[in-house]
Amino acid sequence: MCGIAGYAGSFPTDAPGALRAMVAALHNRGPDDAGEWLDPQTAVALGHARLSILDLSPEGHQPMASASGRYVIVFNGEVYNFREIIAAIEQQCGPLKLRGHSDTEVMLAAIETWGLDAAVQRFRGMFAFALWDKREHVLSLVRDRFGVKPLYYGWQNGTLLFASELKSFCAHPLFKPEIDRDAVALLMRFNCIPAPHSIYRGVYKLPGGTLLNLKTDELKSRPDGFSAFAGEGRCSPSRYWSLRDVVERGQQQPFSGDETEAINCLDQVLREAVGLRMVADVPLGAFLSGGIDSSLVVAMMQAQSSQPVRTFSIGFSEAAYNEAQHAKKVAQHLGTNHTELYVSPEEALKVVPLLPRMYDEPFADSSQIPTYLVSKLARTQVTVSLSGDGGDEAFAGYLRYPWADKIWRVLGPCPGALKRAIGGAIRCLSVSQWDRLIGIVNSLTSGGMNFHNPGDKAHKLARVLQLNSREELYARLVSHWEDPQALVLGSQAQPTSLLNSENYPRGASYLSLMMFLDMQSYLPDDILVKLDRASMAVSLEAREPLLDQRLIEFAWTLPEKWKLSRAQGGVTKYLLRKVLSRYVPAPLFERPKMGFGIPLDSWLRGPLRDWAEALLEEKKLQEDEFFNVKMVRTYWQEHLSGKRNWHFYLWDVLMFQAWLRERR
Repeated sequence: MCGIAGYAGSFPTDAPGALRAMVAALHNRGPDDAGEWLDPQTAVALGHARLSILDLSPEGHQPMASASGRYVIVFNGEVYNFREIIAAIEQQCGPLKLRGHSDTEVMLAAIETWGLDAAVQRFRGMFAFALWDKREHVLSLVRDRFGVKPLYYGWQNGTLLFASELKSFCAHPLFKPEIDRDAVALLMRFNCIPAPHSIYRGVYKLPGGTLLNLKTDELKSRPDGFSAFAGEGRCSPSRYWSLRDVVERGQQQPFSGDETEAINCLDQVLREAVGLRMVADVPLGAFLSGGIDSSLVVAMMQAQSSQPVRTFSIGFSEAAYNEAQHAKKVAQHLGTNHTELYVSPEEALKVVPLLPRMYDEPFADSSQIPTYLVSKLARTQVTVSLSGDGGDEAFAGYLRYPWADKIWRVLGPCPGALKRAIGGAIRCLSVSQWDRLIGIVNSLTSGGMNFHNPGDKAHKLARVLQLNSREELYARLVSHWEDPQALVLGSQAQPTSLLNSENYPRGASYLSLMMFLDMQSYLPDDILVKLDRASMAVSLEAREPLLDQRLIEFAWTLPEKWKLSRAQGGVTKYLLRKVLSRYVPAPLFERPKMGFGIPLDSWLRGPLRDWAEALLEEKKLQEDEFFNVKMVRTYWQEHLSGKRNWHFYLWDVLMFQAWLRERR
């Protein structure tokens, strides 16, 4: 795991100094080594900050040139199947002479043997890299299939800039950042900024599964016909791997065995995916929440390790947010070397001021706080930690899947007039009136109905009843601010292709469509950003075995009933549960899904109130001229009074405001 940076097209006055500054900005991503390579004749500069994981010797130093000298690369990530690639090269070309044993050197050998397009098809891992072809004078930017590793790029003042994080752009003397108000609106809707957009106008995220080739004359300025969306312009990123193709192929060639055979196959694929990610020349461990995904990863690790695996979890005193006791029981059963840390509200709140610089562009998933804390804990003992991210999207793990699936099955066929009438009737009572009414019913019902925020849920259902399509329902479920244009001053229609049906897999069911869209956007733009920045803030490499391409491709061949079992009342991750039960008794993991959160609603009314009030102060909002001040202040006052719980909406605004203060 590392950080990469560079520029091409033209050199500033102090070219080496500019590159060193860009690399230095990424020191947290690569504290072990740094390197620069410049070619004044072609005006190409490549920089690298290294976190040493494989081949700790100087032979793993980057930027690295290929054996022939034709290619120079800066690479962030891991290619786990590098030994398999070596064998394939040697079978075709004879013995391969390597200076060291880094995966970077193997990647260069593969590119020299097969060419970039064919080589990247064989790379199995997480990666973002820049490759300069000295002979053809082409700069290639490449990102892994799921967008695990970040890569930004953009043109400014006759120069192409690229880097792992935006703070590296800001270190270049020619970069003049301009905030993109449409990107701010996207942040308010999705609590993150989806690819290919970034917070700065003219700077883009390379989409996962794509590569961008730029010739010499395309390095100085954005080419005519350029589009940051894959395949949508004369010059645009091209896909070397397509999730849509994977989904459609899985539907056309489904798994043909019975349930037992599927469990056996999934067990085998999972073991291999986890085993590949256990290769490291530094201490290795795993995050363990006690949930299905992390427990499965740890179980597979322990089954393949001769020593107790080091596992890490954090806990909170608030029972509704605490999974530590569940993680501890799983760890005890598997026999891991387990470390847990109970975090006080004061310790968690100390993280808040660190977030704007840690996340580099505004990011508002509040589970960023516990993710940073568990990463910091793990880094005290290990340099690499495996994570369970990806299981929800691949195996229908989110609770919104069965809920939306059931709602649309019931409401989809209903006449629009009837749905609107029911929604209007629900809205006749205010949120607080619904809270009181349900509270009365709850007190009279034996055992209680256990509704949390019933008024909010009733009004949410009323809004759902106004929707006309399943795509609109999905968009509503993954949105925070429903009308961000009214909130963000000067923003226009949302430049996102999320609801462009032309990009959907043909014949996909509603469940498959939701999983596909989450894997295309929510996973890379929220979940993986959260983990990458939090782990890199403490120089920890996080690996995601549940995002192994062979595992994902196998998962899409499985029938839906083995992901979401409607016959059993909407059981999620059905087949993953079956595999896990081979290693961990079901009572240790069969419980309601909790998520990885914090008591944000009460913290904003309590210990975070002064901090939030300073950022949402009316005069400051007016001076900044980004938000509809009346709207923000109304939501803030309603939240403080307890009239509504607007904490997720307010966190979006607060994270932007905090980032803006840090930037200034």
